[in-house]
Amino acid sequence: MRQQSDQRRELGAFLRSRRERITPDQVGLPHTGRRRTPGLRREEIALLAGMSATWYTYLEQGRDVRASYQVFDALASALRLDRHERGHLFRLAGHAPAAEAEEPEPLADEVAAVPLLLQPHPAYIIGGNYDVLSRNQAADELFPHLTAAADRPANFARWVFLEPVARDVVVDWELEARGLLARLRTLAGRHPGDVRYTRLIDELKAGSPEVRAWWPQYDVQARHGGRKRLRRPGRGVVDFAYTAFHLAEQPEQTLVVYTECEAEPGNRQRT
Repeated sequence: MRQQSDQRRELGAFLRSRRERITPDQVGLPHTGRRRTPGLRREEIALLAGMSATWYTYLEQGRDVRASYQVFDALASALRLDRHERGHLFRLAGHAPAAEAEEPEPLADEVAAVPLLLQPHPAYIIGGNYDVLSRNQAADELFPHLTAAADRPANFARWVFLEPVARDVVVDWELEARGLLARLRTLAGRHPGDVRYTRLIDELKAGSPEVRAWWPQYDVQARHGGRKRLRRPGRGVVDFAYTAFHLAEQPEQTLVVYTECEAEPGNRQRT
């Protein structure tokens, strides 16, 4: 029962955060004077979704009410959610299967060896909660002090938010950290009540003022590849392209491989 209550509160907070980021201009609504709070009013979202304002208010308040898939589909459209946010909404609403709590993630020996085979390119395998399950020497050099806790493996989210050197290594720290937190929230939404996620998130909130400020914003995002600027001793800022590969047997386990690339114009001299 407590888990269901927590999930209803999560749903209400997520709906509110998405509502508050939309302006009347974005949805073609007229201005009706000064607004006390940012974004649309509850009754405006309810109108756009074709539902009762009272019913929508109950959802935001985390009350024990039931709504159909069609209602949440209309809300997702009214709130202008992208596909990752839509998936998160449906999981919170109980319209997608929730994963059960899991034991520590298994990693086959032949899979754990893959980052070693990719040396000298930095490579590591992370689990769904960003535990570092395997990595090579180049990754250790690229991400210094990525160390295990007393009873847990090294964790990339913990490194980014709680290890001071990360803010020096990761050049665009806030942008990267916000994205990582959004991806962690997406994955945590698939595992309600899983201690691996709740313990990590509690630890990040306790140790990072940024996590405490950003977590209530309810950003969600899928894992992906891209480019990242990292500072290397003796070399200054280096541009990397990184690619993420999901393991077939364990789709939430991800192999991430980094390769150096040409710096974008205007970034070559930055240190």
